[in-house]
This record gives sequence, C-alpha cells and structure tokens, in this order.
Amino acid sequence: MTEDVPHPYSIEVSPLAKPEGHFGWAIRRNGKLTERSDRPYLTERKAWEAAAAAVERDLKPGADARRR
Repeated sequence: MTEDVPHPYSIEVSPLAKPEGHFGWAIRRNGKLTERSDRPYLTERKAWEAAAAAVERDLKPGADARRR
C-alpha cells in the first residue's frame, strides 16, 4: 500500500495462516504495537482500509481515554 500514514504511525498488513487467503493488520506508534485486527479481511486492500480507519480514530482527541 502506498498511501501515507501520519507520523509516528505505521501500518502492517500481512496474510493470515487461518483462514487461508485472508489478511490481518497491525498498527504501530513509534515502533510499539498499539492495535491489531481481531477479524480476518478478504483482501489486503480491505485490511489496509480498516487499519487506516483505526489510525484516524486514534488521532482524535481523547482517544487514549476511550481505550482505558
């Protein structure tokens, strides 16, 4: 995926072993894992879009307070 992700975030999309042919994602902030998908996605594109939406949610003010 070539879309830009705001610094200091990074998105990793990878194929899952089970179910085969599906993808999952992980979000890192300054290299530290902050969130990962809990469901499989049929395409790499759908997984990336879900991860990008999670980054956007994390950027909103008060995101840390909602996670506790």
